[in-house]
Amino acid sequence: MSSLLLIRADGNARIGTGHVMRCLSLAQGWRRAGGEAAFACAEISPALEARLTAEGFPMHRLTATPGTVEDAEQTIESGLKLETGDLSRANSHWIVADGYHFDASYQRAIKAAGRRLLVLDDYGHAEHYCADFVLNQNLSADAAFYIHREPYTQLLLGCRYTLLRQQFLSWLDWSRPISAVGRRVLITLGGADPENTTGKVVKALQQVTLDGLEVVVVVGGSSPHFETLQSASRNLRYSVRVVCDAPNMPELMAWADVAIGAGGSTSWELAFMGLPALVLILADHQAAIADSLQQQGVAVNLGWVGQVTEDRIAITTETLLRDATQRRKMSENGRRLVDGLGAERVAKAMSGALT
Repeated sequence: MSSLLLIRADGNARIGTGHVMRCLSLAQGWRRAGGEAAFACAEISPALEARLTAEGFPMHRLTATPGTVEDAEQTIESGLKLETGDLSRANSHWIVADGYHFDASYQRAIKAAGRRLLVLDDYGHAEHYCADFVLNQNLSADAAFYIHREPYTQLLLGCRYTLLRQQFLSWLDWSRPISAVGRRVLITLGGADPENTTGKVVKALQQVTLDGLEVVVVVGGSSPHFETLQSASRNLRYSVRVVCDAPNMPELMAWADVAIGAGGSTSWELAFMGLPALVLILADHQAAIADSLQQQGVAVNLGWVGQVTEDRIAITTETLLRDATQRRKMSENGRRLVDGLGAERVAKAMSGALT
């Protein structure tokens, strides 16, 4: 496969980093399959831009308002520039759009230019879909979300298509050891976390009565609260390490006994690593994910962050740390749910559409 994948996604402190990071996983999978990938971004934080550069993916800056027809036109133009540049001699067969502002008019503009299009979606946000593929990697994905679509639009639904970054693939055959009593907690609440939910969780864990508690807090480069968290961590009764843009997330997930996270893309990484999780809902689209993770026995749904008390966070965390049987069940359920081969399946489906 020699075709180019041009990914249209944004990420910063306001939007979050999830759209760009799961598209990075797809770009890596596309490259493993022999293709080439690049990004087109209208809003992106310096940290995310640096990450794409480090991964070797070119990035084009757009000036249009995200989601507009002008945005679509600039995205198409970026693809044309890449076709005639050094990145690829092949036509730009595919554009990938990940964001809740890529509506029906945006999709029509891409298709009218003769491009193949894959849209990443979480809950059926557009009134109509005319993409070649719609990818919804969530447990709650349902064809009923997409009844208003073109006859040619194909659906890739569920955790079979979960996109994991390349660094997780070396853990495909790993087996998690389960401690009789867990004492290691990983807090990962998104790359931006503008409301500093992380600080609330860190404070709540002071109520945990286990001796020897160790906590690692992961924040993204888009977080405005890194220094605040570092300062607060020096005055706590347990050991806390704050890590910015952790380069070794699989290792940190393997180290931990329990994670506290949000109902976003990181949930699938935690499931793949067999790490029992407590999930907080930070946005509307995360509610169905959190519910389905609990139904599958992979995580405990703590509910909406604004309605969850520090007492509940502490008590639920300590209960799970003390219950090795429950942690083992949750770990096994997670490993069965996400097998790590989603990016390969998506790339294969898209490549088949090129023939």
